[in-house]
Amino acid sequence: TMPGGDGCSPRDRCGVETSRPDADGARRFYGGLFGWEFEGVMPEGREGGDGGYLMGRIRGGGVAGVGSIPPGAPQMAMWNTYVWVDSADETAAKARDAGGSVAMEPFDVLDSGRMAVLIDPEGAVISVWQPRRHKGAQLVNEHGSVNFNGLATRDVAGAEAFYGAVFGWRLLTLPAGQMWALPGYGDHLEERTPGLRQQMEQMDAPEGFIDVVAALEPVAADDGTPANWSVTFGVDDVDAIAAKAQELGGTVVAGPVDAPWSRRAVINDPQGATFVASQF
Repeated sequence: TMPGGDGCSPRDRCGVETSRPDADGARRFYGGLFGWEFEGVMPEGREGGDGGYLMGRIRGGGVAGVGSIPPGAPQMAMWNTYVWVDSADETAAKARDAGGSVAMEPFDVLDSGRMAVLIDPEGAVISVWQPRRHKGAQLVNEHGSVNFNGLATRDVAGAEAFYGAVFGWRLLTLPAGQMWALPGYGDHLEERTPGLRQQMEQMDAPEGFIDVVAALEPVAADDGTPANWSVTFGVDDVDAIAAKAQELGGTVVAGPVDAPWSRRAVINDPQGATFVASQF
């Protein structure tokens, strides 16, 4: 479960955005696929390349950001995961100390917040967000909105050391696989949604599951997939979404296939950015 809006808490994933050469193409694809409506939230040409910066919304609630890639940067479309932090500067320093690097030094995004882009020791990119006016995603865990993120890695021990040092996360081994957990996070969720802990017990959720913030996906040593953070959107009907994505010019890379608790498909949008669609 991922909180949204003012419900984000430190070191939790608080939102996603996609950077790409053609922001208008993203508007057409994701508007058609998930019904997002778009609003310009930054001036043209500022912090988002020539196309400005768009916020995808459902019923007025922010779901994901869409920004153009600045000139001179690699023109590759991708989805970016953000983690809420108390201090972008301190977190960047922790990442360096833990063997990672800083791809983009901490900087202010108008009065919305302060951010940095980090690279873990295996090369996976993750962004951090120190909120000011903008607190993060306002709508999560429903059709067309983010409901999970996962780290694909070949070095589980190295990832455990890095993300433990930087965010205080620890690895849980559950029946569905390994998950990142933030100790005490379940208390925050229970405060936001009284009775949630009891609901999880009634669903026979494993011990510690309420503290889960992300997934870990081990990758075989001979797999050519680079280490990366994936973004998962919740959907009501994954087979219908996969078909619709193809109609809109996307590609279904894998699935739909049944997984523990869900039915999933991996999809590339027309510009090559990859995401997962998951039906609970």
